[in-house]
Amino acid sequence: MPISGMTGFGRAEGALGAWSWAAEARSVNGRNLEVRFRGPPGFEGLERAAREGAQARFQRGQVTVGVQAKRVEGAGSVRVNTEQLERYLELGRPMLADGRVGPPTLDGLLALRGVIEAEDAGLDPEAQAELEAAMGASVAAALDGLLVARRQEGTALLPVLNGQVERIFEFAGQAHAIAADQPAAIKARFEARLKELAGEAATEERIVQEAAAMAVKADVREELDRLFGHVDAAKGLLASDAAVGRRLDFLTQEFMREANTLCSKSQLGALTTVGLDLKATIEQFREQVQNVE
Repeated sequence: MPISGMTGFGRAEGALGAWSWAAEARSVNGRNLEVRFRGPPGFEGLERAAREGAQARFQRGQVTVGVQAKRVEGAGSVRVNTEQLERYLELGRPMLADGRVGPPTLDGLLALRGVIEAEDAGLDPEAQAELEAAMGASVAAALDGLLVARRQEGTALLPVLNGQVERIFEFAGQAHAIAADQPAAIKARFEARLKELAGEAATEERIVQEAAAMAVKADVREELDRLFGHVDAAKGLLASDAAVGRRLDFLTQEFMREANTLCSKSQLGALTTVGLDLKATIEQFREQVQNVE
């Protein structure tokens, strides 16, 4: 299974009896798994189904699950609130008596707020459980759709990430080749500077000793060895079938630490240039890693 991304969308619809509904699941990047749910009142069990379903499928990302449900018109009965209707009639009698208004019509009275009330037919416990189970199946289907979308994003990300890791390897190789010239360049620079300041007092022995000490401080072989090791680790993670986003994120920090040290130790313009290119590529890699579960 390839790596998975963290953004996507899934939707499923369903119907049972007088009810119809639509379940949607969407997610965006997140350091940890965070599940949010919004559903119809009276179906509290759906939130547990959404959370458990998300936890079974995902390890990272902000996942939002929503269920919108409605009952077809006519599924419940209506009644006339006669008490409310009498209040309206009592308030209107003085205006009707002095001729300020005409006699009320039936459709006008029934349109007044609170006169017509819907009576909830209600569901028996067995029917409620059956309906909630059907909605829960749609939630699961929406989460499955989200899972497919996230995997598709991961499939698209994989060649990008592999390409960036390969460029990091290439820049590290260039740095390795250039760094081999650092000891000679350090010696030549120090020798020229020392002879400029000390003249004949600048002996070859002193030049060699001082240049050797400076070369040791500027040695970047350890940093490059670790970079090559991190490249191998990144390739292994990208080839695995686990959720590797957190480990890739940590590895990116290690990449950048070695690149920063490489630049700080550089004594050659060409090595600094490669180091900066390396840092830019690592930053691009870091940005893409934020999308990996």
